[in-house]
Amino acid sequence: MRLPIKVIAIAIGTAAVGAAGFATMSLTANASRASANEPVVRPARVLEIAYGKQGQSLVLAGTVVPRIETTLGFRVSGKIVQRSIDVGTIVKPGDLIAQLDPADYRLAVDNARAALASAEADHIRAKADHERYQALRGGAAFTPQTLEQRQSLAATALARVDQARSQLSSAENNLAYTELRADTAGVVTAVQAEVGQVMSQGQGVVRLARTDELEILVGVPEHRLKVVRGSAAAGFELWSDPGHRHAARLRELSPSADPTTRTYPARFTIVEPPEFIGLGMTATLSFERPDAIAVAEVPLAAIFQRGTQPAVWVVDKTSGAVELRPVTIARWRNDTAAIASGVKEGELIATAGVHKLETGQKVKPVQQAQR
Repeated sequence: MRLPIKVIAIAIGTAAVGAAGFATMSLTANASRASANEPVVRPARVLEIAYGKQGQSLVLAGTVVPRIETTLGFRVSGKIVQRSIDVGTIVKPGDLIAQLDPADYRLAVDNARAALASAEADHIRAKADHERYQALRGGAAFTPQTLEQRQSLAATALARVDQARSQLSSAENNLAYTELRADTAGVVTAVQAEVGQVMSQGQGVVRLARTDELEILVGVPEHRLKVVRGSAAAGFELWSDPGHRHAARLRELSPSADPTTRTYPARFTIVEPPEFIGLGMTATLSFERPDAIAVAEVPLAAIFQRGTQPAVWVVDKTSGAVELRPVTIARWRNDTAAIASGVKEGELIATAGVHKLETGQKVKPVQQAQR
């Protein structure tokens, strides 16, 4: 039976479409198999190694303190009848701080002055007797023994005059010591005696902090001692005046730790005190120490820890293949590590996804700005 021409045409068209679809599917499958056989080249962030001598910085919080803080007291004993200062009083040299009852010391001065007058009178009489007897030299009444006796009496009277004069000077000094005066400029930080209190010689009355020499006191942690000792330059900023840095230098580092804080007290001398600075102010002290050798600073994410040995993935600039290479770390920081050796200047290392890389794997380097 002969089929209509229209049916034959439809059958031929259907067969052609099927053959074309089968050919397309075959090509797609072949392409998929080919791409599966080829290794996937993933992009990777890399950093170029650059060595240089950097610095180790350290920031510590400290307090402004006086270099010299003295406890002042009377050089004589007595009862306090006046106190002219309080805590926080700023004093100048010669300012009166406190005074003792001077009555007894005035009497001592009067007694010493009277004793001096008596000694001077005795000396005048003894000297006159000596001179008159010397005038009898050559006469019948003159004897050498009597001359020596008169001469000795005159010398003894003169010595008593000197003694009485010294006692008068001492009594006048004691009278002056009944007034306690500041010997230097400073600020009173503590008061240890009140009016009416009987003070013994040398007992403390006030504590005076000198303001001509100020320092910054900080507590240095045990693991930072080497950095502090080897610091080339130091500076500080006051919390009350941020943004203005001033110079300081290490003057004293305690050889033993504070039993309470377990830190080592260090004192830094303020080279040029700023205009607005006061005792007890808080300061931020910072200083740097240059590295002894050149190091390369890299992100912590670039370090691959293989057992106890740190390593980095080195990326070949030509092929893009990665190689795991052990390195020596000079120091660790919060977010970076300083490589001392293990990689060469100018080499590329991967800085992200290091735990997903394998030896020989190829990556497409994406350059990262050096930190």
